[in-house]
This record gives sequence, C-alpha cells and structure tokens, in this order.
Amino acid sequence: MLKKLLILIAMLYAAASFAAVDVNKATAAELDGIKGIGPGISGKIVEERKNGSFKDWNDFITRVRGVGETNASKFSAEGLTVNGQGFKGAPASTATKSASPTKNKADSAPAAAVDTKVKDEEKAAKKQARKEKKEKDAKAAAAPIKAPASTPKK
Repeated sequence: MLKKLLILIAMLYAAASFAAVDVNKATAAELDGIKGIGPGISGKIVEERKNGSFKDWNDFITRVRGVGETNASKFSAEGLTVNGQGFKGAPASTATKSASPTKNKADSAPAAAVDTKVKDEEKAAKKQARKEKKEKDAKAAAAPIKAPASTPKK
C-alpha cells in the first residue's frame, strides 16, 4: 500500500512539473523554470504585466523586448501559455534551415578561394605597412638631433 502511495505521489509530481505556466499568473520564479527564460526576461515579463494582462501571444511579443516569434515558439514548446493558449506561429525547430537549398562544396569552393586570396592580400598589405612604419621610425630615431641655432649675445 505504501509503495502505491509513493508511486501515485511521484506521478502527480511529474505531471505537475510538466504543467503549463500561464504568463499572466506565473511568478518570476515559475517563469525562470521555463527553459530559455532567465531572470532578465522574467523580470521584463513581470514589469510589463503591471501595465495589464497579456491578451494574446502577439500582445506578449509586442510588449516584452527580447521575445520574438522564435523565442515565443520555444517558450510555448516548453509549456508557457498566454491565457491558456499555446503559440501558433512558426515551429521552434530548425526545420527552416534544412529546408533551404544547400550548396555543393564544388559551388562554394571558388568563392572560398577568392575570399582566401583577398584575405591573404589584405594581410600582406598590412604587413608591408607595418614594415614601412618601422623603417620610418628607425630613420627618425637615427637622424642626428639638430641643436637650436644660438642667438647672438648682446
């Protein structure tokens, strides 16, 4: 009987840890519990909430600096809600990166070679400028110091 009770308590605890956190009701500590929300963003949320509850995700994104559609999607996936609603925007995954056409290594090789050549030329020019400056400084240091012309005494 005791084992069943412990298992039931453990299951309730696990279910509570995955419960949704509403942005209009959560404390700063509860907001910090959402992956991706730190003390800075949770503080901004609590401060902005003093001006009124968030109506929807667009209102939340507009009013809280540092939260865009990408972050909103990630926060929603972690359990954050606005008035009980999850974010319905773009998915938080990086599927957009894989959906973009990829370049072949052969296509990017000439561009990389040109970039490398330009960088090498820039390095050589900087090195030459440093060398010329050192030579100029050395000549200035080796040049005899002229004494000021003496003025005739009266």
